[in-house]
Amino acid sequence: MLTNHARLMQFFSEANDITGRKKLQKMIYILQKCHLPFEEKYQFHFYGPYSEELSLRVQELCNLGFISEEKQSVRNYIQYYYQLTDDGKAFLDQFQLDMPDMSEQIDLLKAKSSRFLELVSTMLYFEGLTMEKLTEKIHTVKPKQKYTNAEIDEAFQFIPHLRDINPIQ
Repeated sequence: MLTNHARLMQFFSEANDITGRKKLQKMIYILQKCHLPFEEKYQFHFYGPYSEELSLRVQELCNLGFISEEKQSVRNYIQYYYQLTDDGKAFLDQFQLDMPDMSEQIDLLKAKSSRFLELVSTMLYFEGLTMEKLTEKIHTVKPKQKYTNAEIDEAFQFIPHLRDINPIQ
């Protein structure tokens, strides 16, 4: 088992469950941008930063029986639910993993909508721009989302708060 797989299993262990592929992608990316040791490579995609590596690792963990993936039909789409299995917990208990506590950050991220996490992850993808340029970029690359200035301001305030959490206990 590779360390990156074990890190993802630790994430699922602390998260208890995750609803949605998009939310999973955004949470791992945001945690990575908060300097937690996730190493998946991301590219900008239709819904913001996306990692094919992350998708493949999650699928491998599902195939090994360490993570469960449940599908449920919701209106006109399929909703995915992820959870660490008992076999995954047992394996993780045997694996020597030095991983900072990320439970507080995970709880904050889980409390937010996928739409909000898409905004935050997009802002982090283009970080380094001034607030004005970043707002313009968001409206350019995400016109269909129609993010309001209030939503963008909330995300600007959320990012430093999330990064200020000391993940090392």
